[in-house]
Amino acid sequence: MEERIKKKNSCCPSNCYCLNNQSIATYVKLNQLQSGSTTISKIDMEDGFEVDLVDALKTVVQDSGWQCLGSVTDLKKNKCKRFYAEDGEDVVLIYVPGQNTFYCMDAACSHEGGPLEQGDIEDFDGELKIVCPWHSYDFDLKTGISSSGLHQEVYQVEVVGDKVYVNYPEDLHTKPCKIRLTFDVGEKWQKREITTLGHMIPPDQPKRADQLNIVAPGKEKRRGKGGSLASRISNLHSLANIEQWAVDLSWDIVVRFAHVTVDGKQLPQEFFDDFIQVAIDEAKHYGMISTRLKALGSHFGALPVHNALWDSATDTSDSLLARLAIVHMVHEARGLDVQPKTLEKFAKNNDPESVKVLEVIYRDEITHVAAGLKWFTYICKNSQPALDCIPTFHEYVKKYFRSYLKPPFNTEGRQTAGMYEEWYMPLVKPK
Repeated sequence: MEERIKKKNSCCPSNCYCLNNQSIATYVKLNQLQSGSTTISKIDMEDGFEVDLVDALKTVVQDSGWQCLGSVTDLKKNKCKRFYAEDGEDVVLIYVPGQNTFYCMDAACSHEGGPLEQGDIEDFDGELKIVCPWHSYDFDLKTGISSSGLHQEVYQVEVVGDKVYVNYPEDLHTKPCKIRLTFDVGEKWQKREITTLGHMIPPDQPKRADQLNIVAPGKEKRRGKGGSLASRISNLHSLANIEQWAVDLSWDIVVRFAHVTVDGKQLPQEFFDDFIQVAIDEAKHYGMISTRLKALGSHFGALPVHNALWDSATDTSDSLLARLAIVHMVHEARGLDVQPKTLEKFAKNNDPESVKVLEVIYRDEITHVAAGLKWFTYICKNSQPALDCIPTFHEYVKKYFRSYLKPPFNTEGRQTAGMYEEWYMPLVKPK
């Protein structure tokens, strides 16, 4: 079996490094430096089998929760190694050389969340236990039971050939994924545990998982009208790709334009508060869609994707006004236009769980359009000389979007975001 192990996409949109410096620039820098896949391999048995059998076996393996953590040779190098889950429920893999045995349990101590991967392995009257470095609570490696009465969840580990497998319900990663980093950094910023933006040049294009099948825009699989399971998966997969890029776009606007001045003054902290919240929202959306895709028997990366949304970031990398206009007031506003139809597709086809996800996304996206409009207006009004907001918006759309806006428009959603018809109707192709 180990000869047929193959890397496969999981819910993590890209590979990330652990946050260890207290600035926003560090977060983006860590994503820029990543290389190679850190997604844990899942069992894939395609070689020598018919397609139907392969699909059936994949379903069995995915439902079982077994996943490969790596080679025995590599994993023996660490007494304790933490593996990261997107939902924060991490595990620690423990290797005992004397027994040549691996154990696995929850990584956060059930007392106060101490990091068990930093604990010591000790012998208590013939029973091996890991001792939490914070308050010395001990947990049996086999059962997870502590002499204090507390309990750690333990997980089955198997060694097949030179591969170590663990039975765990969530995808595990060797490093925190982008979603986790976004939540962690966003929370630290909101609590003012991070107070500086730092200095760096963000990447020309953020890293993507190596296994993604990236195609030219328009060449991805047709999404259909949601009448079949395959069509609904295709629609959700397309949305997941958009949300994945939206996470990067949010961090990019924070870092790339961190030191822009308006009338000689730095942008107010509220600007960064707003777009870090957008990043958190987009990470939440990606996670919700990824979870829904898995519930429907698929995963992000199962279908081809395109990078068209990042092209807008590249085109507007030299102008904050252009970035706000194109990404937040054109693309995100277009998302408001199409969302009601998408919701209708899923509702008609009796998929209430997906509808709930889409409703959350729709409500949040209204606030994202509002943030773009708010700061576009702020910059125009505070420039010297002041700029007329709506004509300036029209100029930037014509220069950077280079196309007409296409109806139908979700007038109600746009108005809720503060974008009235005078903003966009003059940009529609004349009849």
